[in-house]
Amino acid sequence: MSLKNKLNRLKPHLSVSDHSEKAVKPTEISTIEIPFLDKWQQANVLPYFLDDNYCLIREVKYPLSHQHGHYCFHDIRTAVQSWNQNTINHPLSAKGHKVEDLFFFDTETTGLGGGVGNTIFILGYASVSNDELILRQHILPNPGAEVPLYQSFLEKVNYRTLVTYNGKSFDWPQVKTRHTLVREHVPKLPSFGHFDLYHAARRLWKHKLDRMKLSMVEKEVLGVNRLDDIPGYLAPIIYFDFIESKQPDGMLGILKHNEIDILSLVTLYTHLTFQLCGTDKNQSRSETYQVGRWFASLGEASQAEKILTTLTNEQDETTIQAKRILAYQQKKERNWSNAINLFLDVIAAEDLKIRAEACVELAKLYEHKLKDIPKAIQYCQEAIIFVSQDQMKMKDNTFDELQARLNRLEQKYVKLQG
Repeated sequence: MSLKNKLNRLKPHLSVSDHSEKAVKPTEISTIEIPFLDKWQQANVLPYFLDDNYCLIREVKYPLSHQHGHYCFHDIRTAVQSWNQNTINHPLSAKGHKVEDLFFFDTETTGLGGGVGNTIFILGYASVSNDELILRQHILPNPGAEVPLYQSFLEKVNYRTLVTYNGKSFDWPQVKTRHTLVREHVPKLPSFGHFDLYHAARRLWKHKLDRMKLSMVEKEVLGVNRLDDIPGYLAPIIYFDFIESKQPDGMLGILKHNEIDILSLVTLYTHLTFQLCGTDKNQSRSETYQVGRWFASLGEASQAEKILTTLTNEQDETTIQAKRILAYQQKKERNWSNAINLFLDVIAAEDLKIRAEACVELAKLYEHKLKDIPKAIQYCQEAIIFVSQDQMKMKDNTFDELQARLNRLEQKYVKLQG
Protein backbone atom coordinates (compact mmCIF):
# COMPACT_ATOMS: atom_id res chain seq x y z
CA MET A 1 0.00 0.00 0.00
CA SER A 2 1.49 3.36 -1.06
CA LEU A 3 2.13 6.09 1.51
CA LYS A 4 -0.19 8.43 -0.39
CA ASN A 5 -3.08 5.95 -0.24
CA LYS A 6 -2.45 5.27 3.43
CA LEU A 7 -2.54 9.00 4.22
CA ASN A 8 -5.76 9.37 2.25
CA ARG A 9 -7.25 6.52 4.26
CA LEU A 10 -6.44 8.32 7.50
CA LYS A 11 -8.21 11.55 6.51
CA PRO A 12 -11.60 10.51 7.97
CA HIS A 13 -9.94 10.06 11.38
CA LEU A 14 -8.49 13.58 11.31
CA SER A 15 -11.73 15.41 10.49
CA VAL A 16 -15.10 15.82 12.13
CA SER A 17 -16.76 16.04 8.73
CA ASP A 18 -19.06 13.38 7.33
CA HIS A 19 -17.10 10.28 6.33
CA SER A 20 -19.22 9.88 3.23
CA GLU A 21 -17.71 13.10 1.86
CA LYS A 22 -14.11 12.50 2.91
CA ALA A 23 -13.72 8.76 2.37
CA VAL A 24 -11.21 7.64 -0.23
CA LYS A 25 -12.83 6.51 -3.44
CA PRO A 26 -12.20 3.05 -4.88
CA THR A 27 -10.03 2.52 -7.91
CA GLU A 28 -12.34 1.89 -10.82
CA ILE A 29 -9.77 0.23 -13.10
CA SER A 30 -7.81 -2.68 -11.73
CA THR A 31 -5.69 -5.50 -13.04
CA ILE A 32 -7.05 -7.83 -10.38
CA GLU A 33 -8.65 -10.87 -11.95
CA ILE A 34 -11.94 -11.81 -10.30
CA PRO A 35 -12.95 -15.45 -10.74
CA PHE A 36 -16.34 -15.97 -12.40
CA LEU A 37 -16.91 -12.24 -12.73
CA ASP A 38 -19.55 -12.78 -15.42
CA LYS A 39 -21.66 -14.88 -13.02
CA TRP A 40 -21.38 -12.23 -10.33
CA GLN A 41 -22.41 -9.49 -12.74
CA GLN A 42 -25.47 -11.45 -13.84
CA ALA A 43 -26.56 -11.42 -10.18
CA ASN A 44 -26.12 -7.63 -9.80
CA VAL A 45 -22.81 -8.11 -8.01
CA LEU A 46 -19.94 -5.77 -8.92
CA PRO A 47 -16.39 -5.49 -7.63
CA TYR A 48 -15.18 -2.65 -5.44
CA PHE A 49 -11.44 -2.18 -5.89
CA LEU A 50 -9.20 -0.61 -3.28
CA ASP A 51 -5.46 -0.50 -3.87
CA ASP A 52 -4.37 -4.10 -4.45
CA ASN A 53 -7.52 -5.77 -3.16
CA TYR A 54 -11.28 -5.82 -3.63
CA CYS A 55 -14.62 -6.81 -2.19
CA LEU A 56 -17.95 -7.44 -3.92
CA ILE A 57 -21.14 -5.41 -3.66
CA ARG A 58 -24.63 -6.50 -4.63
CA GLU A 59 -27.38 -3.92 -4.97
CA VAL A 60 -31.09 -4.59 -5.42
CA LYS A 61 -33.85 -2.00 -5.61
CA TYR A 62 -37.50 -2.57 -4.72
CA PRO A 63 -40.38 -0.21 -5.38
CA LEU A 64 -42.17 0.70 -2.14
CA SER A 65 -45.28 -0.92 -3.62
CA HIS A 66 -43.57 -4.32 -3.34
CA GLN A 67 -45.25 -6.64 -0.82
CA HIS A 68 -43.23 -8.74 1.59
CA GLY A 69 -45.49 -10.80 3.82
CA HIS A 70 -48.61 -8.97 5.02
CA TYR A 71 -47.24 -5.51 4.25
CA CYS A 72 -45.93 -3.43 1.37
CA PHE A 73 -42.71 -1.51 1.90
CA HIS A 74 -44.53 1.82 1.71
CA ASP A 75 -46.22 0.84 5.01
CA ILE A 76 -42.93 1.61 6.77
CA ARG A 77 -43.60 5.28 6.00
CA THR A 78 -46.97 5.00 7.73
CA ALA A 79 -45.28 3.31 10.69
CA VAL A 80 -42.71 6.07 11.17
CA GLN A 81 -45.44 8.67 10.70
CA SER A 82 -47.48 6.96 13.45
CA TRP A 83 -44.67 7.41 15.96
CA ASN A 84 -44.26 11.06 14.99
CA GLN A 85 -47.97 11.79 15.34
CA ASN A 86 -48.55 10.41 18.83
CA THR A 87 -47.13 10.94 22.30
CA ILE A 88 -46.38 7.31 23.12
CA ASN A 89 -43.01 6.77 24.78
CA HIS A 90 -41.45 3.46 23.81
CA PRO A 91 -37.95 2.07 23.08
CA LEU A 92 -39.00 1.30 19.50
CA SER A 93 -40.41 4.76 18.87
CA ALA A 94 -39.15 6.45 15.70
CA LYS A 95 -40.37 9.83 16.92
CA GLY A 96 -38.09 12.52 15.55
CA HIS A 97 -36.93 10.23 12.74
CA LYS A 98 -37.59 10.20 9.04
CA VAL A 99 -38.04 6.82 7.41
CA GLU A 100 -34.76 7.45 5.57
CA ASP A 101 -32.95 7.47 8.94
CA LEU A 102 -33.57 3.76 9.52
CA PHE A 103 -30.86 1.26 8.62
CA PHE A 104 -32.15 -2.36 8.41
CA PHE A 105 -29.03 -4.40 9.05
CA ASP A 106 -28.00 -8.05 9.12
CA THR A 107 -24.77 -10.02 8.76
CA GLU A 108 -23.61 -13.49 7.83
CA THR A 109 -20.66 -14.86 9.80
CA THR A 110 -18.43 -17.92 9.95
CA GLY A 111 -19.78 -18.83 13.39
CA LEU A 112 -22.12 -17.84 16.19
CA GLY A 113 -19.46 -17.16 18.79
CA GLY A 114 -17.88 -13.83 19.60
CA GLY A 115 -14.29 -12.74 19.40
CA VAL A 116 -11.80 -12.24 16.59
CA GLY A 117 -12.04 -15.85 15.44
CA ASN A 118 -15.47 -15.18 13.96
CA THR A 119 -15.40 -13.44 10.57
CA ILE A 120 -18.23 -11.47 8.97
CA PHE A 121 -18.42 -12.33 5.28
CA ILE A 122 -21.62 -10.45 4.38
CA LEU A 123 -22.62 -6.99 5.63
CA GLY A 124 -26.16 -6.40 4.42
CA TYR A 125 -28.52 -3.49 4.85
CA ALA A 126 -31.54 -1.78 3.35
CA SER A 127 -32.86 1.76 3.53
CA VAL A 128 -35.59 3.84 1.97
CA SER A 129 -34.60 6.42 -0.61
CA ASN A 130 -37.34 8.38 -2.38
CA ASP A 131 -39.76 5.75 -3.72
CA GLU A 132 -37.44 2.78 -3.43
CA LEU A 133 -36.07 0.39 -0.86
CA ILE A 134 -32.41 -0.06 -1.72
CA LEU A 135 -30.69 -3.19 -0.45
CA ARG A 136 -26.92 -3.54 -0.51
CA GLN A 137 -24.72 -6.45 0.48
CA HIS A 138 -20.96 -6.14 0.92
CA ILE A 139 -19.26 -9.50 0.38
CA LEU A 140 -15.86 -10.65 1.64
CA PRO A 141 -14.29 -12.62 -1.27
CA ASN A 142 -11.37 -13.82 0.83
CA PRO A 143 -10.27 -13.40 4.47
CA GLY A 144 -7.67 -10.79 3.52
CA ALA A 145 -10.16 -8.37 1.99
CA GLU A 146 -11.59 -6.79 5.15
CA VAL A 147 -10.15 -3.35 4.41
CA PRO A 148 -12.13 -2.91 1.15
CA LEU A 149 -15.13 -4.60 2.78
CA TYR A 150 -15.34 -2.11 5.65
CA GLN A 151 -14.22 0.86 3.55
CA SER A 152 -17.03 0.25 1.05
CA PHE A 153 -19.52 -0.30 3.86
CA LEU A 154 -18.61 2.74 5.96
CA GLU A 155 -17.94 5.42 3.39
CA LYS A 156 -21.66 6.06 2.78
CA VAL A 157 -23.20 5.12 6.11
CA ASN A 158 -25.06 8.22 7.30
CA TYR A 159 -28.08 6.75 9.07
CA ARG A 160 -29.31 7.44 12.60
CA THR A 161 -30.70 4.14 13.83
CA LEU A 162 -29.91 0.47 13.26
CA VAL A 163 -32.83 -1.94 12.99
CA THR A 164 -31.72 -5.54 13.65
CA TYR A 165 -32.87 -8.90 14.95
CA ASN A 166 -30.65 -9.77 17.91
CA GLY A 167 -28.15 -7.25 16.60
CA LYS A 168 -27.40 -5.69 19.99
CA SER A 169 -26.09 -8.98 21.29
CA PHE A 170 -24.49 -10.34 18.13
CA ASP A 171 -24.29 -8.48 14.81
CA TRP A 172 -23.13 -5.03 15.88
CA PRO A 173 -20.69 -6.20 18.60
CA GLN A 174 -19.20 -8.51 15.98
CA VAL A 175 -18.85 -5.59 13.56
CA LYS A 176 -17.05 -3.62 16.29
CA THR A 177 -14.68 -6.53 16.92
CA ARG A 178 -13.77 -6.99 13.24
CA HIS A 179 -13.52 -3.24 12.68
CA THR A 180 -10.89 -3.04 15.43
CA LEU A 181 -8.57 -5.15 13.28
CA VAL A 182 -8.68 -2.72 10.34
CA ARG A 183 -9.48 0.57 12.06
CA GLU A 184 -6.17 2.17 11.00
CA HIS A 185 -7.20 1.87 7.36
CA VAL A 186 -10.94 2.60 7.27
CA PRO A 187 -13.40 5.22 8.59
CA LYS A 188 -14.56 5.11 12.19
CA LEU A 189 -17.74 3.29 13.11
CA PRO A 190 -20.59 5.78 13.46
CA SER A 191 -22.68 6.09 16.61
CA PHE A 192 -26.12 4.65 16.02
CA GLY A 193 -29.36 4.37 17.88
CA HIS A 194 -30.56 0.79 17.84
CA PHE A 195 -33.95 -0.92 17.52
CA ASP A 196 -33.43 -4.61 18.28
CA LEU A 197 -36.61 -6.35 17.15
CA TYR A 198 -35.73 -9.72 18.66
CA HIS A 199 -36.61 -8.55 22.16
CA ALA A 200 -39.86 -7.02 20.93
CA ALA A 201 -40.86 -10.19 19.09
CA ARG A 202 -40.05 -12.27 22.15
CA ARG A 203 -42.26 -10.12 24.35
CA LEU A 204 -45.24 -10.38 22.05
CA TRP A 205 -45.04 -13.96 20.78
CA LYS A 206 -42.86 -16.10 23.06
CA HIS A 207 -45.99 -17.91 24.31
CA LYS A 208 -47.14 -18.53 20.74
CA LEU A 209 -43.92 -19.67 19.08
CA ASP A 210 -41.73 -22.63 19.96
CA ARG A 211 -38.62 -20.78 18.78
CA MET A 212 -37.90 -17.11 18.27
CA LYS A 213 -35.82 -17.44 15.10
CA LEU A 214 -36.64 -14.76 12.53
CA SER A 215 -37.73 -17.42 10.04
CA MET A 216 -40.31 -18.65 12.56
CA VAL A 217 -41.64 -15.13 13.18
CA GLU A 218 -41.83 -14.64 9.41
CA LYS A 219 -43.90 -17.77 8.90
CA GLU A 220 -46.22 -17.56 11.90
CA VAL A 221 -46.67 -13.80 12.26
CA LEU A 222 -45.57 -11.86 9.18
CA GLY A 223 -46.91 -14.07 6.40
CA VAL A 224 -43.50 -14.53 4.78
CA ASN A 225 -42.91 -17.94 3.21
CA ARG A 226 -39.39 -18.71 2.07
CA LEU A 227 -39.02 -20.89 -1.02
CA ASP A 228 -35.86 -22.96 -1.60
CA ASP A 229 -34.11 -21.06 1.19
CA ILE A 230 -30.67 -22.13 2.36
CA PRO A 231 -30.74 -22.55 6.16
CA GLY A 232 -28.58 -20.02 7.96
CA TYR A 233 -26.56 -22.69 9.76
CA LEU A 234 -25.17 -23.85 6.39
CA ALA A 235 -23.85 -20.40 5.54
CA PRO A 236 -20.35 -20.87 7.06
CA ILE A 237 -19.87 -24.20 5.27
CA ILE A 238 -20.92 -22.70 1.95
CA TYR A 239 -18.65 -19.70 2.48
CA PHE A 240 -15.61 -21.87 3.23
CA ASP A 241 -16.36 -23.91 0.12
CA PHE A 242 -16.56 -20.65 -1.86
CA ILE A 243 -13.14 -19.60 -0.53
CA GLU A 244 -11.68 -22.81 -1.95
CA SER A 245 -13.58 -23.12 -5.23
CA LYS A 246 -14.36 -19.43 -6.01
CA GLN A 247 -17.63 -20.65 -7.52
CA PRO A 248 -20.35 -18.10 -6.66
CA ASP A 249 -23.39 -20.40 -6.89
CA GLY A 250 -23.59 -21.29 -3.20
CA MET A 251 -22.82 -17.73 -2.13
CA LEU A 252 -25.65 -16.42 -4.29
CA GLY A 253 -27.99 -18.63 -2.27
CA ILE A 254 -26.63 -17.17 0.98
CA LEU A 255 -27.07 -13.67 -0.41
CA LYS A 256 -30.73 -14.43 -1.11
CA HIS A 257 -31.15 -15.79 2.44
CA ASN A 258 -29.58 -12.62 3.86
CA GLU A 259 -31.74 -10.48 1.57
CA ILE A 260 -34.95 -12.03 2.91
CA ASP A 261 -33.71 -11.54 6.48
CA ILE A 262 -33.24 -7.83 5.81
CA LEU A 263 -36.55 -7.37 3.99
CA SER A 264 -38.30 -9.10 6.87
CA LEU A 265 -36.85 -6.53 9.28
CA VAL A 266 -38.76 -3.85 7.38
CA THR A 267 -41.98 -5.86 7.60
CA LEU A 268 -41.41 -6.76 11.25
CA TYR A 269 -40.75 -3.17 12.33
CA THR A 270 -43.90 -2.10 10.49
CA HIS A 271 -45.97 -4.80 12.17
CA LEU A 272 -44.56 -4.12 15.64
CA THR A 273 -45.29 -0.41 15.24
CA PHE A 274 -48.91 -1.08 14.32
CA GLN A 275 -49.18 -3.43 17.30
CA LEU A 276 -47.69 -0.93 19.75
CA CYS A 277 -49.64 2.03 18.40
CA GLY A 278 -52.92 0.07 18.43
CA THR A 279 -53.60 0.40 14.71
CA ASP A 280 -53.45 -3.31 13.83
CA LYS A 281 -57.10 -4.27 13.38
CA ASN A 282 -56.23 -7.97 13.54
CA GLN A 283 -54.41 -7.75 16.86
CA SER A 284 -55.34 -10.67 19.13
CA ARG A 285 -56.33 -10.30 22.77
CA SER A 286 -53.09 -12.02 23.76
CA GLU A 287 -51.05 -9.53 21.71
CA THR A 288 -52.97 -6.60 23.17
CA TYR A 289 -52.25 -7.91 26.66
CA GLN A 290 -48.53 -8.28 25.93
CA VAL A 291 -48.40 -4.73 24.55
CA GLY A 292 -50.15 -3.36 27.64
CA ARG A 293 -47.90 -5.39 29.89
CA TRP A 294 -44.84 -4.00 28.11
CA PHE A 295 -45.99 -0.41 28.62
CA ALA A 296 -46.64 -1.19 32.29
CA SER A 297 -43.10 -2.55 32.70
CA LEU A 298 -41.76 0.67 31.15
CA GLY A 299 -43.63 2.76 33.72
CA GLU A 300 -46.02 4.14 31.08
CA ALA A 301 -48.99 3.67 33.41
CA SER A 302 -51.58 5.69 31.50
CA GLN A 303 -50.84 3.96 28.20
CA ALA A 304 -50.84 0.55 29.90
CA GLU A 305 -54.17 1.28 31.58
CA LYS A 306 -55.69 2.49 28.31
CA ILE A 307 -54.71 -0.74 26.56
CA LEU A 308 -55.38 -3.24 29.34
CA THR A 309 -58.80 -1.79 30.19
CA THR A 310 -60.00 -2.87 26.73
CA LEU A 311 -59.46 -6.49 27.81
CA THR A 312 -61.50 -6.47 31.02
CA ASN A 313 -64.97 -7.22 29.62
CA GLU A 314 -64.49 -10.93 28.95
CA GLN A 315 -64.36 -13.96 31.24
CA ASP A 316 -61.04 -15.50 30.27
CA GLU A 317 -57.46 -15.74 31.50
CA THR A 318 -56.38 -12.75 29.43
CA THR A 319 -58.91 -10.63 31.33
CA ILE A 320 -57.58 -11.98 34.64
CA GLN A 321 -53.98 -11.20 33.67
CA ALA A 322 -54.91 -7.68 32.54
CA LYS A 323 -56.77 -7.01 35.80
CA ARG A 324 -53.78 -8.27 37.77
CA ILE A 325 -51.51 -5.65 36.21
CA LEU A 326 -54.15 -2.96 36.60
CA ALA A 327 -54.59 -3.90 40.26
CA TYR A 328 -50.91 -3.33 40.98
CA GLN A 329 -51.05 -0.01 39.14
CA GLN A 330 -54.05 1.10 41.20
CA LYS A 331 -52.25 0.06 44.36
CA LYS A 332 -49.19 2.06 43.31
CA GLU A 333 -51.42 5.08 42.68
CA ARG A 334 -52.97 4.59 46.15
CA ASN A 335 -56.45 3.91 44.78
CA TRP A 336 -57.11 1.27 47.42
CA SER A 337 -60.76 0.57 46.59
CA ASN A 338 -60.06 0.07 42.88
CA ALA A 339 -57.08 -2.13 43.66
CA ILE A 340 -59.17 -4.31 45.99
CA ASN A 341 -61.94 -4.76 43.42
CA LEU A 342 -59.45 -5.79 40.77
CA PHE A 343 -57.59 -8.22 43.08
CA LEU A 344 -60.97 -9.76 44.01
CA ASP A 345 -61.50 -10.54 40.32
CA VAL A 346 -57.99 -11.97 39.99
CA ILE A 347 -58.85 -14.64 42.58
CA ALA A 348 -60.83 -16.33 39.80
CA ALA A 349 -57.60 -17.17 37.95
CA GLU A 350 -56.91 -20.77 36.98
CA ASP A 351 -53.33 -20.49 38.23
CA LEU A 352 -53.27 -21.21 41.96
CA LYS A 353 -50.10 -19.19 42.38
CA ILE A 354 -51.82 -16.09 40.98
CA ARG A 355 -54.83 -16.73 43.25
CA ALA A 356 -52.58 -16.94 46.29
CA GLU A 357 -50.72 -13.80 45.23
CA ALA A 358 -54.01 -11.88 44.90
CA CYS A 359 -55.13 -13.04 48.34
CA VAL A 360 -51.86 -11.91 49.91
CA GLU A 361 -52.25 -8.47 48.31
CA LEU A 362 -55.82 -8.27 49.62
CA ALA A 363 -54.66 -9.24 53.09
CA LYS A 364 -52.08 -6.44 53.00
CA LEU A 365 -54.56 -3.84 51.77
CA TYR A 366 -57.21 -4.77 54.34
CA GLU A 367 -54.70 -4.78 57.17
CA HIS A 368 -52.66 -1.67 56.43
CA LYS A 369 -55.01 0.56 54.40
CA LEU A 370 -58.57 -0.28 55.39
CA LYS A 371 -57.70 -1.47 58.93
CA ASP A 372 -60.06 -4.44 58.52
CA ILE A 373 -58.22 -7.22 60.38
CA PRO A 374 -60.94 -9.91 60.01
CA LYS A 375 -60.87 -9.45 56.22
CA ALA A 376 -57.06 -9.57 56.26
CA ILE A 377 -57.23 -12.85 58.20
CA GLN A 378 -59.81 -14.25 55.76
CA TYR A 379 -57.66 -13.63 52.69
CA CYS A 380 -54.50 -14.81 54.39
CA GLN A 381 -56.29 -18.08 55.17
CA GLU A 382 -57.43 -18.38 51.55
CA ALA A 383 -53.86 -17.81 50.37
CA ILE A 384 -52.68 -20.65 52.60
CA ILE A 385 -55.34 -22.93 51.10
CA PHE A 386 -54.21 -22.14 47.54
CA VAL A 387 -50.56 -22.63 48.45
CA SER A 388 -51.37 -25.97 50.10
CA GLN A 389 -53.11 -27.12 46.92
CA ASP A 390 -50.18 -26.04 44.77
CA GLN A 391 -47.27 -26.66 47.12
CA MET A 392 -44.98 -28.17 44.49
CA LYS A 393 -45.02 -24.97 42.41
CA MET A 394 -44.45 -22.59 45.30
CA LYS A 395 -41.20 -21.51 46.90
CA ASP A 396 -40.30 -23.67 49.89
CA ASN A 397 -40.71 -20.81 52.35
CA THR A 398 -44.02 -19.45 51.00
CA PHE A 399 -46.21 -21.56 53.27
CA ASP A 400 -44.14 -20.70 56.36
CA GLU A 401 -44.26 -16.98 55.54
CA LEU A 402 -48.04 -17.07 55.15
CA GLN A 403 -48.48 -19.00 58.36
CA ALA A 404 -46.33 -16.43 60.18
CA ARG A 405 -48.46 -13.62 58.68
CA LEU A 406 -51.65 -15.36 59.80
CA ASN A 407 -50.33 -15.85 63.36
CA ARG A 408 -49.39 -12.16 63.54
CA LEU A 409 -52.81 -11.08 62.24
CA GLU A 410 -54.64 -13.30 64.73
CA GLN A 411 -52.56 -11.90 67.61
CA LYS A 412 -53.26 -8.39 66.38
CA TYR A 413 -57.01 -9.16 66.26
CA VAL A 414 -56.97 -10.50 69.85
CA LYS A 415 -55.29 -7.35 71.10
CA LEU A 416 -57.86 -5.18 69.32
CA GLN A 417 -60.67 -7.18 70.93
CA GLY A 418 -59.12 -6.91 74.40
